[in-house]
Amino acid sequence: MSTSESAPQGAAESDRAAFRAGAVDEESRLRLAAGGLDYRRVAVDGDDYAGWLQSAARGFQDAERSPEQVAASRERSGYRRVTGVYDPQAPVTDAPVATIASWIGELTVPGGAVIPSCAISSVTVAPTHRRRGVARSMLEGELRATRDAGVPVAMLTVSESPLYGRYGFAPAAAAAAWTIETRRAAWTGPRPDGRVDFIPRDRVRELMPVLHDRVRRGSAGEIDIAGSFWDLFAGTNPAAERTGEKRAIQYADAAGEVRGAAVYAVHENEADFTKGTVRVHYLVAETDDAYAALWRFLLELDLVAEVNAENLAVDEPLLWMIADQRAAKISIRDHQYVRILDVVAALETRRYAAAGRLVLDVSDPLGIAAGRYLLETSAEGTGRVRRLDDGESVDAVVLRLGVAELSATYLGGVSVATLAAAGRVWVEHGDAASRSSEAVATASRVLGWHTAPRLSIWY
Repeated sequence: MSTSESAPQGAAESDRAAFRAGAVDEESRLRLAAGGLDYRRVAVDGDDYAGWLQSAARGFQDAERSPEQVAASRERSGYRRVTGVYDPQAPVTDAPVATIASWIGELTVPGGAVIPSCAISSVTVAPTHRRRGVARSMLEGELRATRDAGVPVAMLTVSESPLYGRYGFAPAAAAAAWTIETRRAAWTGPRPDGRVDFIPRDRVRELMPVLHDRVRRGSAGEIDIAGSFWDLFAGTNPAAERTGEKRAIQYADAAGEVRGAAVYAVHENEADFTKGTVRVHYLVAETDDAYAALWRFLLELDLVAEVNAENLAVDEPLLWMIADQRAAKISIRDHQYVRILDVVAALETRRYAAAGRLVLDVSDPLGIAAGRYLLETSAEGTGRVRRLDDGESVDAVVLRLGVAELSATYLGGVSVATLAAAGRVWVEHGDAASRSSEAVATASRVLGWHTAPRLSIWY
């Protein structure tokens, strides 16, 4: 099977291939075997994949996959490491009772650099096998496999948010969902030169990954996106349902260069044909003009009373482009979760908002990232990190925190001051309690960032 089209770009293909082919974690395998369960990888092009996919769909309460959908998923999933837990005593032995998938991608961090990261997805456990340590074994196994592969960060989006903190994950980038009343909104933003035009779905399928790759380094939290997701957004997966309802547009600037694109669907209101609803499936804009032109088009569609969009940033400029901000109902939720595995590599990759020195005293429930580290940042935003020896003393602000809290600050989405006020971190500098507020301010300045992180997809 060819995987070049659908595989995320950036990390070396040899590293991705080695990770896909790597053995399951031995500690987790033995733990599950002691409970009579078989923990093993599943080949995407093998006979076991169909059963794995059906179990994963069931876990998310989705419909059973048709043979065409299985074939389409198989064709588009060659980039993933697929793992299942099987019960030899179950009536259907070729269907796993738990699933997990992962791949090595790239995560954008503050400053525009990217870091290799393990994206974890399709985590399910059958209701028949809950409370037997299956999820724990799979997640810990995947994290140890990621560490052993030399990948410094893991990441995921979640259905059940309380589950992942115990493994060191934390919400690091929030997402905003918008519902906009178009009649109240009234466009007051820029009206750029250039033009918006309808394009076929196969054309927008070509455009979106190119545009996304140009802009993703501008937003901490964004990742490189596999081809299967673009098929989903564009409606070009032949096995997907309701693809015909999707419409695609592009924005070309005054010079004729395409700088943005969007996919949306209109849902008719049969009781009142003037009050349709638009769902924005995906919008990508390389320039401010593209952003303004595409959103203006969507908000001024005829016979539409409401526009809905998800996975937007918490600081969208759109709020300042409409006459009545109350026309937009905005809800915020946790979205991109991050888990640091290699503190030195992770912290030296990102950039910093201020110069300073911090001692990070990190605890880790899995022991992977635990230790004391000295972070020194420059006025230019670069950071140097070294692990401190036992008993080594350094004159610096000391930040005592768990790896989940360190991961929460990694993209600049939450300040140390907020976590300290919530009792999640402890900041010290010397013995004087009166200096604690100054120390918190110092740590907040160093680890903060000037723009909010975002992630534009679920995975």
